[in-house]
Amino acid sequence: MREMTVYGVSFDLVGKQPIVLLRTQEGNTFLPIWIGHPEAAAILMCLQGAEPQRPMTHDLATSIVASLDAEIRQIAVTELRENTFHAKITLVRDGTEVELDARTSDAIALALRCDAKIFAADDVIEESGVEFEGDEEEASRRLIGQDSLANLDPDEFRRFLDTVSPDEFAAEPDEEA
Repeated sequence: MREMTVYGVSFDLVGKQPIVLLRTQEGNTFLPIWIGHPEAAAILMCLQGAEPQRPMTHDLATSIVASLDAEIRQIAVTELRENTFHAKITLVRDGTEVELDARTSDAIALALRCDAKIFAADDVIEESGVEFEGDEEEASRRLIGQDSLANLDPDEFRRFLDTVSPDEFAAEPDEEA
């Protein structure tokens, strides 16, 4: 397992799908994970320090864990199976660890809210990681074709979500919507 940080959230222009970029702590290897639009919004809000008017699902889950006197210690991207990343959330309560299966995007959103460590299995990084030398911004642009959306206004992203059609969400990356 290698420790990762959330480098940012970007948008795959071809597939119209958000991507969260994890980066190895000690290097310049990126792990791109395609995620859903609601999860991208949840991750972006947390990265930007934005406070929702009402708790979002990940905020609620964080509150539930805290109210049970437990903590989310870490999350781990454990495997890539049939083009889907799988993750585990490690909770600790009264000294006892409990591992929960989770969607990777949800695990990342929770880890950000709890300041939990993020890890990825070595074989996942070897299979899907992309290593770049040189400037980080250049590496990000080469990896996904544009700059990070970390500075995107959450309201602007919500407006996009309100205007995008269901056909655009359902379209395969090679299809025209």
